[in-house]
Amino acid sequence: MLSCNSRPRQVLVINVGDELLDGIRENGHLLWLGEHLARRGLPITRSIVVRDNAKEIAREVGEAWGAYDLIVTTGGIGPTSDDYTRAAIASALGLKLEHVPSAEAALRERFKLIGRKLSEADLSQCFVPAGAEALPNPRGTAPGVFYHRDGKALVMLPGPTLELRPMFEEEVIPRLRDVGCACQGEAYVQVRTFGIGAVPLEAIVRPFLKPGMVLSFGTHTGVVDARISSAGSGFTADDLCHVARQVRDAVGHDFVCTGHACLASLVVEQLRSMERTVALAESCTGGLLANSFTDVPGASKVFAGSAVCYANDAKVNLLGIPECLIAQHGAVSAECAAAMATCAIEKFGSDYAISVTGYAGPGGGTDADPVGTVYIGYASPAGVWSRRVVLPGDRRQVKLRAVNTALDFMRRQLNKYRVEDLIHGA
Repeated sequence: MLSCNSRPRQVLVINVGDELLDGIRENGHLLWLGEHLARRGLPITRSIVVRDNAKEIAREVGEAWGAYDLIVTTGGIGPTSDDYTRAAIASALGLKLEHVPSAEAALRERFKLIGRKLSEADLSQCFVPAGAEALPNPRGTAPGVFYHRDGKALVMLPGPTLELRPMFEEEVIPRLRDVGCACQGEAYVQVRTFGIGAVPLEAIVRPFLKPGMVLSFGTHTGVVDARISSAGSGFTADDLCHVARQVRDAVGHDFVCTGHACLASLVVEQLRSMERTVALAESCTGGLLANSFTDVPGASKVFAGSAVCYANDAKVNLLGIPECLIAQHGAVSAECAAAMATCAIEKFGSDYAISVTGYAGPGGGTDADPVGTVYIGYASPAGVWSRRVVLPGDRRQVKLRAVNTALDFMRRQLNKYRVEDLIHGA
């Protein structure tokens, strides 16, 4: 069952770092924390970014402590002279910094393993506000901090992504659940779709909702997610899942999954269950499609390889596409996409292949095929298909949307022709 507090929590995220405000580094922490807090029934109420300035950090936390149930900070807890977060927050809450012997022991052991000499600056990381708990950080040197008082919680996380994310999942979430701040399970059920807009999807979902259920949407590079939550109305996980199943059946082929699985992972799982392989031939996506496959653990069992053939000569020399085909139909065409997929199967010896060719922009394009036009080829034991789409956005967005569109095309084809493919491939 979902076990969430009936009162909506007020959550503040404070990202600390000059590099975030100076445009040196993108604030990926906010996006990631936003998703993972919401999944635990803790959607972010407000977020701010502050510089590495002790007075600014102390002021923001001091003003926020009485107004928020949970405050999460990122960055500024390391050993350098501009890491002020720990001391600034202690000052804002009227607390002294206390030494944590276990944190120092862990730090000494880590430095011994990596062969580095421990300095006084490094040891400064072993102090936390009085009454707070030092969170283990086996992937770095700066322990996190968890502080709980009067029904409120404050968390300090390290700045490096490879330290922040596992610490949040392994150390912070269990503690938030223990103090009754976070849901014991998922706070909502998510229906993931592709090929249908948010407005028509809402028209499908609304009739299935019971009074008190809350519906929200998320859209990204062609994917549209419908999130159905209880919002303290007393509905169980079974209640929400029942609605999700109704939505799934009503959405039909545009339904992707329930949950957060990406399109590439679903295609990989389909191919693994069939014991089949796939190869790729990419032009305008420049290897992004291959990257989406290799991001999935276990993809080596199904992913044969990829050819990035950006220039026409590469399409001819690497894939073996006839020059006359490109001369007659063009490199951005249904015929070229189909040939790229067919040749990829021949080159890599795979069972399936996907190809992508198009105009990502800002230049290129024709009256018939404007910028954003992408042709996707798909070859399988049951036949060869191609599909034309015109995708919105700038160059980067067109490429990302093309990747998801290609993956979704293969997902649908595998679902539709799976039996025939297995027979032909036997």
